Amino acid sequence: MGNAGIAPLIELRAEGNVAEIVLSRPDRLNAISSAMARQLAAVASEVAKDTRVRAVVVSSSIERAFCVGADLKERNNFSDAELLAQRPLIRAMFRGLLDLPVGTVAAVAGFALGGGFEIALSCDLIVADETAIVGLPEVSLGLVPGGGGTQLLVRRASPAIAADLVLTGRRIEADEGLRLGLFDRLVAPGNARSEALAIAGQIAANSPVATRAAKRAMRLGAGRPLEEGLEFEQAAWDEAARSPERREGIAAFVDKRKPSWP
Repeated sequence: MGNAGIAPLIELRAEGNVAEIVLSRPDRLNAISSAMARQLAAVASEVAKDTRVRAVVVSSSIERAFCVGADLKERNNFSDAELLAQRPLIRAMFRGLLDLPVGTVAAVAGFALGGGFEIALSCDLIVADETAIVGLPEVSLGLVPGGGGTQLLVRRASPAIAADLVLTGRRIEADEGLRLGLFDRLVAPGNARSEALAIAGQIAANSPVATRAAKRAMRLGAGRPLEEGLEFEQAAWDEAARSPERREGIAAFVDKRKPSWP
């Protein structure tokens, strides 16, 4: 993972059929450097290819921060050409998270700012604890959110809420974040990871074919006219209905037992 001589900045853990991607650059509060972006993209690609994985949790190795965004100290030394050269790495990192075919859950505690918040937004679900502080401060630095923030926040909350956060660059604390729909669940301090793993476990217990197909239908249909979206749903239904997992799921329900997915 990453280049030789570079310490691992991303940990990959496994709990049954759940993969946990851990941001692990504690000395910089998980600020995203070029090396970290490269490693996260590589790990996401590895997880996407692993058919044993049925759900993914993205977490932090420290309680103080999920991720504070781009490593601005690194970028401060970049020429314009070097900044532009870094851009494909950053895009590949976010693309890797978005393209994970299974359900993904972010466990957010402490600061999740800029690209850090966008990592969370790239997941299907966000669990935050009461210490969470999120925001997209890019405009205050002369930049625009570049990890999907201008698009994902509109889809998660609303155009007005997205405009509020993106154009002011203000920070949002946990209670307001839940009220605005930025999080799906708010838990007591220190419990975000355990709750995220519990949710991922629920996802992983379901039919792998059905959950992947359902996620694909939701992603492809987002923002499309209803009739187009229903065609994506029909394709997902067809795939699941033709799978042996459909037969096993119904048989297990009738037999009052847990399914054993083929």
